[in-house]
Amino acid sequence: MELINFKAIFVASFSSLIVGFIWYNPKVFGTIWMNETGMTEEKARQSSMLKVFGLTLVLSFMLAFIMPTFVIHQFGALGMIGGPSEVEKAMPSYLAFLSDYGNVFRTYKHGALHGSMIGLFVALPVIATNCLFEQKSFKYAAITSGYWIIVMTIMGAIICGWK
Repeated sequence: MELINFKAIFVASFSSLIVGFIWYNPKVFGTIWMNETGMTEEKARQSSMLKVFGLTLVLSFMLAFIMPTFVIHQFGALGMIGGPSEVEKAMPSYLAFLSDYGNVFRTYKHGALHGSMIGLFVALPVIATNCLFEQKSFKYAAITSGYWIIVMTIMGAIICGWK
């Protein structure tokens, strides 16, 4: 059983770009976000889009890479034996456990649930705390947190469900 599916992680990484394309579209939340941040179209055009999108993809890959530990329950059993390098030395009970429970809760729906919970209980508090100290508006906090909650929900679904 494969717990780290690099194809799923790679595909999940792109969810931040796809969701961002929709979420920050002027017809969705883009105009409000620009007003709340003081961003202008002229200022946005001054950015290196290759740098922005390239680094976004790298950072999204980092997030997607850690998501399996949050959305796949079987990672707990793997941790109990010392990690992937110890599978060969694991007691027969470990392999029996994986034989019986290796795909339990490995669904897109379950991954989406865990991904959304990570968004709600990790991304939202981090972003909201920063917004409080930076004196950012509620609208900004809601738009930014909402984006990450959606992205993590999609990442969780892809990573947990794709076996």
